[in-house]
Amino acid sequence: MKLSIVLATRNEEENIGRCLDSVKDVADEIIIFDEYSTDKTREIAERFGAEVYLEKHHEIFHITKQKALEQAKGEWILQLDADEVVTPSLSREILDVINKKIKTESYNPLFVRHQKLIEERDGQIGKPTGEIVGYFIPRRNMFLGKPLIHAGVYPDGVIRLVKNGYASFPQKSVHEQIELNGKVGWLNGDILHYDSPTMSRYFSRLNRYTDLHAEELKEKKLKKNLVSFINYVFCKPLSTFLNLFIRHKGFLDGPNGFLWSFFSCLHFPIAYFKYLTNNRESK
Repeated sequence: MKLSIVLATRNEEENIGRCLDSVKDVADEIIIFDEYSTDKTREIAERFGAEVYLEKHHEIFHITKQKALEQAKGEWILQLDADEVVTPSLSREILDVINKKIKTESYNPLFVRHQKLIEERDGQIGKPTGEIVGYFIPRRNMFLGKPLIHAGVYPDGVIRLVKNGYASFPQKSVHEQIELNGKVGWLNGDILHYDSPTMSRYFSRLNRYTDLHAEELKEKKLKKNLVSFINYVFCKPLSTFLNLFIRHKGFLDGPNGFLWSFFSCLHFPIAYFKYLTNNRESK
């Protein structure tokens, strides 16, 4: 068995069919850990021949993703989210990797810069030498029906194709990368990410992510003073908006680029005020 597709799901009936249809011709097995969906997620997945396991809900969704990863039997594992689609060019590239036709070690300067930014935030990814055991895959994020090309969004690299036994999730944060016991490379084909097809879907995700960010602030015991207020309500939002809309040319994506940059900067004050409110409620 060469390639396992693994997913963690919860109420994804609108997305799961499109996702699995994009990988049905390359998968040797499909493993899904489902957090007791109340819609038709499991039924749709089973129509594609997926093995579906039930798992209780975890606020850190990567706990469920790790369980799916551990269940895979393939030599290589492609970990996906239900709202993602594998493009035909990426499928061909993945087949070349698992059939040992390519070793992608050189990649374009945009990918190099993106990886450096990730490593500045999270630390070194994998090992600098040795066998490649995992690959970053660039994502095109579909926002309100159109792909975002600028605003610091692309390539939005995520480690998704990994060699079995060499990768795991830290299971500590919603934005964490898979950790690798080996070298990391890049593939060139894109994943299409349909995370925000509507504003209501976007606000739902914003609400969930700011909840988690508020919890992180609580764990860090952020001081409730004028300095933190100014930082989270004024400084961070302003610098984020200018960085995305001006520096990373979000204006070239038109109204969608403005909306993305604007709502991205609001993440900080929303999370901060949730943190303050939760603290008062806990008292």
